[in-house]
Amino acid sequence: MEEIKDGAIHQTAVKLAEEIKNLSIYKSFYTDIQKLVSSPNVNKEDLKQTLQQAMKEKGLDIKLKNTVFHWVRTQSKHNKSDPITLLTKAGAQWEKRIHKSLNSMCTDLETSLAKIRSQSELEELLEKWNELSTYNLDLTKYRPVYAPKDFLEVLLTLSGYVPYTKEDEPKWEFAHLPLQTKTLEQLRKIYTEWACGEPLLGVNPGMPSSMPGFVSLEAERIALGERVAALGYAPVTQEFLKKGSPQCLRAKLWTQVLGAETSSQHATYFNQLKKCVLEVDLMIDKLVFKDVQLTASNDDQYFVFEDLLYQVMLCFSRDSEVLDQLAGHIGAAVTVPVRGRHGDVTTFPPSGVIPFHGFTMYVCVSLATPFCYLYSDPVQLYCTFRAFYVRYWHHLHYISTHPQGIVSLCLLYERLLEANEPLLWIHFRNINVNPIRVVFKWLMRAFSGHLPPDQLLLLWDAILGYDRLEILPLLAVAILSFRKENIFQVNTPQNVDAVLADLSTIPVIPLLQLALMKS
Repeated sequence: MEEIKDGAIHQTAVKLAEEIKNLSIYKSFYTDIQKLVSSPNVNKEDLKQTLQQAMKEKGLDIKLKNTVFHWVRTQSKHNKSDPITLLTKAGAQWEKRIHKSLNSMCTDLETSLAKIRSQSELEELLEKWNELSTYNLDLTKYRPVYAPKDFLEVLLTLSGYVPYTKEDEPKWEFAHLPLQTKTLEQLRKIYTEWACGEPLLGVNPGMPSSMPGFVSLEAERIALGERVAALGYAPVTQEFLKKGSPQCLRAKLWTQVLGAETSSQHATYFNQLKKCVLEVDLMIDKLVFKDVQLTASNDDQYFVFEDLLYQVMLCFSRDSEVLDQLAGHIGAAVTVPVRGRHGDVTTFPPSGVIPFHGFTMYVCVSLATPFCYLYSDPVQLYCTFRAFYVRYWHHLHYISTHPQGIVSLCLLYERLLEANEPLLWIHFRNINVNPIRVVFKWLMRAFSGHLPPDQLLLLWDAILGYDRLEILPLLAVAILSFRKENIFQVNTPQNVDAVLADLSTIPVIPLLQLALMKS
């Protein structure tokens, strides 16, 4: 047995040694090691020990450990091929539907998916790069490629859903799909710190700062967090985030756990993306502009970051590395082949991410905008946002059997609601309101645009700390439970939506902790 175990470790080490050569960090890290080996700090007579000590003194040991940590997290044990024919078929149909919508829009607008900007257009865009909110575009004829409700309708076909009639019982959306989800008891074992009632930041957000208990917890977390941030070891940072991060440390800690630290190399890459934006006009640029105007621009909390949102999202659409990384998670992205002027075929958009209605709310407001509270450097903002998206949010708008994917999360939500709030479940059946329709927009956008930024950031602390998304359907059930007495008083979908429309007073951490501690 030990030989088998040692052999497996050896094979993993060999694979890591090969793959690390393809990482962006490799060249600079290798150069640093070469300099270190040739320094007086390393003795060739005792190379191993003196090199390890020298690496520790220079912080290269932490850098190497973090690289291994982030590499291991990308080696998903989930089988990327969907074993369920329904999911595979639905995914293919969804891609065709998006392709058709894009091509139809191009035909209607008599435009192309991509074209080279004229010199005058390039110069105007460059001049207004730092104030893109003043960049004049005629967006009146542009429409979203698709909306969250369209995506939900596709997901509903997975269950063969039929509306309720007196003669026939409704088929609840995902209940029959053979996917494994966690029970509440299993979630308690995952979120142990929360289920055991340990002190968490955000449990008493309304408590006066003069109260000793609240102040001491905040001060204690800041003191401990400063030590964690100084150490810079990603697994320790991840563990710290389980109980919440003080606002003053969140930017540093999120960057560490996501492996999103930046260097001059990242700044160069961001400028290359900017150059692509300036040179090539993509049709989806207009969709991004219009969506930001309809969402973040009209929000009192976010409109001041409008110019930065445009920069980040336009660069993101050109980032082909996103497509490469997504392929490692989902196997394929929804893209359209575009034939260039020389006959070469390229991918549209280069990132593989086609924006939908509310995309900037889901991605920008969900990520970039609260990040704007944390990061003033656009390069650091971009790298952290991209890492967050590739690690988590892409799961919320691709069809797959991944345990963190949107289908599994919808199924988990339904099972938790039926098992733990049976009266509410029955009420929804009686009034013919499908439970998933009530909360789908929350799940797909990870509650962005629905919760205030301070509560949203605490929620994402937990997502990073536990490295999983099941907390989203758990929070959805907790909110319904919190407002169930009001829900019992209404009997139409419109009135249910009205009861749940305003989440500005929802205390996220207390509700989640209560749901996990509830017997």
